[in-house]
Amino acid sequence: MNKSLLKFLSNVGPLAIFLYIYYDSEKSLTTALPPLIIATILAVGLVWIVEKKIAFIPLIGGFFIALFGSLTIYFDNPIFIYMKPTIVNILIGLLLIFGGYFSKEPMLKKIIGDKVPMTIEGWKIFNNRWVVLVFFLALLNEIVWRTQSEEFWVNLKVWGSPVITAIFSFFQIKLVKKYRLKKV
Repeated sequence: MNKSLLKFLSNVGPLAIFLYIYYDSEKSLTTALPPLIIATILAVGLVWIVEKKIAFIPLIGGFFIALFGSLTIYFDNPIFIYMKPTIVNILIGLLLIFGGYFSKEPMLKKIIGDKVPMTIEGWKIFNNRWVVLVFFLALLNEIVWRTQSEEFWVNLKVWGSPVITAIFSFFQIKLVKKYRLKKV
């Protein structure tokens, strides 16, 4: 199987299943979460079978979907799934901030360094910008789930957050070009 197609399907498949069931069940989180959890576990397992490895971010994402989704179902309280993006983004932000204290490089360089060759100065700026983004997304999630409808929150989570992240990433191209390592 084509690895790009597998990655796409493992990322989008569980979400598509969730959205279909959520809207088909008259917007019931408790109906849509079990298939999301199962599809996420299956997607992570399929990636493991095909590639013999799982990237850190999908693995952690799958863990938190299963954990917070299960808590939501068990306690019949959506607050757990509402808070998942906040908690995950705060943990990522803290990892990016404090991870650098355990090495000489910014944490983001440790995570994706091979794919983006930049100077350490560029990595520090890049890392700090991502810290701001993930804390912004955590704050946005808190504001939305506390003040808007569940459907609005679902749409922000599915469509808004990825678009915000994509736009943010697009605006990082200039930074990456400025601090790109020159090939010798």
